[in-house]
Amino acid sequence: MSGEAQETVGKETVGKETTGQETTGQETTGQEKLRLYVIGAEGQVARSLRELVAGWSDIIIAQAPHSVVDIREPGSLTAATEAFRPHVIVNPAAYTAVDLAEDEAELAFAINRDGARNVARVAMAQNVPVIHLSTDYVFDGTKTAAYVESDAANPQGVYGRSKYEGEIAVMEENPRAVILRTSWVYAPFGSNFVRTMLRLAGQRDRIGVVSDQIGCPTYAQDIARAIAAIARQIINWQADYAGVTHVAGGEAMSWHQFAERIFIASAARGGPTAVVDPIASADYPTRARRPANSRLATERLEKLFGHKLPPTAGSLTDCVGRILAR
Repeated sequence: MSGEAQETVGKETVGKETTGQETTGQETTGQEKLRLYVIGAEGQVARSLRELVAGWSDIIIAQAPHSVVDIREPGSLTAATEAFRPHVIVNPAAYTAVDLAEDEAELAFAINRDGARNVARVAMAQNVPVIHLSTDYVFDGTKTAAYVESDAANPQGVYGRSKYEGEIAVMEENPRAVILRTSWVYAPFGSNFVRTMLRLAGQRDRIGVVSDQIGCPTYAQDIARAIAAIARQIINWQADYAGVTHVAGGEAMSWHQFAERIFIASAARGGPTAVVDPIASADYPTRARRPANSRLATERLEKLFGHKLPPTAGSLTDCVGRILAR
């Protein structure tokens, strides 16, 4: 069983989003709210951001459906963002169908590279920073230790190459660009490994899961909090903010171990469980090669931005609980 690292799954790159309205917390007086324009609305990270700020008083988010804002069309980006007057533009949108990308390279690059460039260029024209989400797939997975931001990228498939070229394009277009690489994203909604495991456990007693790929599962809500924390800082820009920063869960494990952890959390709440059988990647062939090692070191996030993601156990417990409560 494999899982993907970006917040949008398949060909739904910026939509099907459902709102073009602003989201804000309780009203305050005497202080201007931080205004974030977020590309997309219903992806795992975009939706998590909207949920997060709904209970806060100092941030306003604007999002719009793909029919209104298409990152492949600079004109629609300019019109929407200029009307909102953001302090920061956040771009979690991506084409993430890792295997299908091998046959749809033109579309993957149009969104992940050229669309990302458009967003950064629009932000630059409005003199605001951009936060752009990227992926562990920029690495080949052959390193034995966790990847740091300065490690050389060597993407192995169309998806990874398109995301890496997107990183380069964003930094070329906007010197106030923060690239956040993350991995193994999961949430109570969307298409992700946690929801897939719980669904399969309701259908069968045993599930074979890959045990020779290692990464850091990352809760979309934790990514959203990191984005908010970073956005608050970069409105007072410092040169060292620019470039790549890793944002990933602090505990590394295999997909097999992750599945076992999911079922432990599910069992504690009377949810579905299954026996997890370890299998090799060779026994679960995919069109595109996955990195064997997706571990991302996050010391830069902690030292530069003073932010650390919470422990994986609590995040996974929260996610499983929300899924089972539906």
